Amino acid sequence: MVEQTVRAIAEAIAAGAPGGWTQAELHATAGRGGSSTTGGYLPRPSGFHRGVAAPHQQLMQLAEALGQDRGWEPVSMEFRCLPSGEYRFTAFHDAVTRVSGGMNGFEAVLDADVRLPQPGLDQPASTAAPAGDPELAAARFRAYLERRAAILGHPEELPPPATAADIAEAESRLGCRLPADLRALYEIADGDGVGYDHRYLFEGCAWLPLKSLVAEHEDEQETRPWYGWDLEWDAVVFDATPRDTVRRCGDHPGWLRFATPEDGNYLAVDTAPARAGRPGQVIWTGRDHNDGPGYVADSVTSLLGHYLDLLDQGAYDKRGDYIALREPAREHAPQEYIGGGVPEEVAPSLQAVHINDVPGPVDLTPLSAARGLRRLHLNRATTADLAPVRGLPVESLRAGLTGGDLTPLAGHPHLASLDLATIAPADLTPLRTVPRLRGLDLSAADIADVSVLTGLTGLRYLALDRRQWSALLDGAGAPPALAAARLTDTDATLDEALAWAARLGLDTAGPFRTGGSWRP
Repeated sequence: MVEQTVRAIAEAIAAGAPGGWTQAELHATAGRGGSSTTGGYLPRPSGFHRGVAAPHQQLMQLAEALGQDRGWEPVSMEFRCLPSGEYRFTAFHDAVTRVSGGMNGFEAVLDADVRLPQPGLDQPASTAAPAGDPELAAARFRAYLERRAAILGHPEELPPPATAADIAEAESRLGCRLPADLRALYEIADGDGVGYDHRYLFEGCAWLPLKSLVAEHEDEQETRPWYGWDLEWDAVVFDATPRDTVRRCGDHPGWLRFATPEDGNYLAVDTAPARAGRPGQVIWTGRDHNDGPGYVADSVTSLLGHYLDLLDQGAYDKRGDYIALREPAREHAPQEYIGGGVPEEVAPSLQAVHINDVPGPVDLTPLSAARGLRRLHLNRATTADLAPVRGLPVESLRAGLTGGDLTPLAGHPHLASLDLATIAPADLTPLRTVPRLRGLDLSAADIADVSVLTGLTGLRYLALDRRQWSALLDGAGAPPALAAARLTDTDATLDEALAWAARLGLDTAGPFRTGGSWRP
């Protein structure tokens, strides 16, 4: 069945080829309910990623068959076809996969259990007392319900209170106590849903019953999202506003999700705030907050006071039997800049700067005013001097360097990832003193001595081209703690990638290969 399906896909690739084609390739990863593809025809008349159809159903059939036979889930595949009719198919499990999007080549995962640490885990903890007041919270909540009832013309049906035993069991499973003001609300009602009908009391969010709060917490600890090394190696988690109130994490065990707009986002109470935060503060987390949580209020008590103020101001809409509060527009200090040069006025609140398509070297000196800058990316742009980066808390740096001097980065206390391009040989020695450096892409750099990389004992991710990898592996060898790597050459084949990954220590024995001719 596998050979027949492979041939059918090869025939379809050839049938869809443009005139004058010399080669076609299709790379796919399939399994776990989905497939992704990239590839195209040579020569590239209208872009390499256009023209090859993505046969989802057939790819899933291949993945299922190979999964049953080899135990692979998902499966990495490569088709190569020629106008002569010859085709070649190679498959392996997803430890070696083709990368696409803004990246090229193949990625090898050497240790599937490694995850990069979140910066918020090292932030100093708050020593402040909670801002919430359980008695005041309960009084405000009852007043909130009374005013809503007056607007609607009837009281809203809510479930009965959680019992003391319910709360004790929930806290035992959570491993911590609920903030006292949130606990006081559960002593009034166990959420705001009766059956599947919620009242959406918290900012358009369904207030979860205790059982669901606990289940969300346990599920999140078990299925914390990881988006793959191609996305995570240079990821940055930004500060909330105000700064240092919430830990810089995509998620944290101390965040208890108690309400949701049912779109993958959540209001949570924070039981492990950062230095300037308060225990029990309310934050946003979830699907749209992987790059950093959002601060809402110092407590549930304060949030309820805010809701009462909105009702007093008439800042709400009555929609049938529901009330939607109208949050006032807030002026937020700019946190990200994207442009064709350094901004004329550098806001101190900037945490990310993307400088794009600048023909000459960019002077980074004005960015010294961005005291909280975490990400600095020069895309198709260069600089002659990295010295201004020395005094900034930049964690992710992408830069084209007209020279090769990395001395300004020596000992940088925050730098975690570096994507470097150079036109002159770069001495990597200063990187040995960067304590948090975890990821490097040097595929566009001229490296004076690749053996320096072997001494980067904390490096987890490394991207090089085949020439650089050969020099490194033929000499001193790969960095000892490497968990993922990328072979960046666009024309690399899966077979070449498997041989490269084997040199890195990955067991690449037993790939599936077949081939033939689609011509009768």
